[in-house]
Amino acid sequence: MLSSSCSYFRRSFLPFSTTPIKGFTGRPAVHPISRSFRILEWHSRPQNNKYKIWCFRHEDHYSETPKPEFIDRYLPEELVQSELNHSAAAKRDWKSSFQKATNALFRVIGHQWVVPWTAETILQVMLLWTVAFWFIGSWMIPFVAHVAGFSKESLTFRGQALFSLVTDVTEGVAGIAILHRCLSRFRPLPRDWFRFSLRGNWQLDVMAGCLMFPLVNRLSQFNLELLLPLLPSTPVTLSSVEQSILARDPVAMILYAIVVTVCAPVWEEIVFRGFLLSSLTKYMPVWCAILVSSIAFALAHFNMQRMLPLIFLGMVMGVIYTRSRNLLPSMLLHSLWNGFVFLELMK
Repeated sequence: MLSSSCSYFRRSFLPFSTTPIKGFTGRPAVHPISRSFRILEWHSRPQNNKYKIWCFRHEDHYSETPKPEFIDRYLPEELVQSELNHSAAAKRDWKSSFQKATNALFRVIGHQWVVPWTAETILQVMLLWTVAFWFIGSWMIPFVAHVAGFSKESLTFRGQALFSLVTDVTEGVAGIAILHRCLSRFRPLPRDWFRFSLRGNWQLDVMAGCLMFPLVNRLSQFNLELLLPLLPSTPVTLSSVEQSILARDPVAMILYAIVVTVCAPVWEEIVFRGFLLSSLTKYMPVWCAILVSSIAFALAHFNMQRMLPLIFLGMVMGVIYTRSRNLLPSMLLHSLWNGFVFLELMK
């Protein structure tokens, strides 16, 4: 007896004929009797096939696993198209999210500069500046002092401080002269090149940069701890600045303060942020230009023991500069950091 889930036979059905049709070798076809009760059509199959009856209302497929060649018959085209549309929508969402993140990053660190010169000019300026920096500090000023009849080591604390001030000013003037000479054929420059201005909302950026000073100091300690086992053991010597501070010579301390808080920030920011960082944005993203210029800034100090903090500090000043497109904020932050270090030495 059929279960309740099966459909009952309608009374109006006619019994099919079992008389074979002439010319047909297969078994007779049995057509569906009702909507819910189906009997498979008999095809030319082996004799051991039986009738298969479905007793469930919506069971329209075989109970056995479909063969691979017939799988496509069971995947509706609408389902495949829906999955393709979903995949395309996911890709569009990912691209849209990436674009939004990129735009947000640009709003934070600023956009690229219009650079009228090529990589050749960038390399020329930096090489000339490096050579001039080394030549003036290591050869020219010491040679002039020797001709004048004295050496730096024989000078008093005030004399050494004045010697450092003259050297730093000469190096800065030489760097600016190299920039002026190499970029003269590109004048007039775009408006946002080497800009100094009190206008703008950069004050909060400088204050935020000052909050990074403890982290820079911590990086300095970590750098020392990291390199100390790798560096050869050498006797600890005090710099002329530290010797002047220990001697409490007020004139020498004022001269050194001018060097570290005025001269160095001005010409270093002009070269590394004003020229190098801005020029690199022609060939790389702004964030990458900030990183590369910060590494160059750290290497220019010729001190491996301060490499990590100087790179991080250069990145902070680079972000402030790219946001404001103004050299004054980065110079001010640079000056404040040097002043912070100078005050730490005075303790």
